[in-house]
Amino acid sequence: MTLRNHSVTLQQASRDSPVLMRLTELTQDSVARLASIQSLIPAALRSSVKAGPIEGVTWCLLLDNAAAAAKIRQLLPALQAHLRTKGWVVDAIRLKVHQQSTK
Repeated sequence: MTLRNHSVTLQQASRDSPVLMRLTELTQDSVARLASIQSLIPAALRSSVKAGPIEGVTWCLLLDNAAAAAKIRQLLPALQAHLRTKGWVVDAIRLKVHQQSTK
């Protein structure tokens, strides 16, 4: 029996796997949410904010540093309200500071 290795694209793999398909959908949804709120985030902070995981009605934003997290924390009510007007059910937005390693 000869096994052949062949590569597939992420799209092909996600079509064949319900778990990967769901993960892809959640990732796309998270990126769309971030795009929706970009105009509410101060321009100087936009590059410090990344889309994070969605867990039920809780969405996570990944931040580069604690200062960005402090400012975004002040904006959370407006961000949640904006997302609701766009049709997303978001009861909470979690903030996680993701420290970059300096290697």
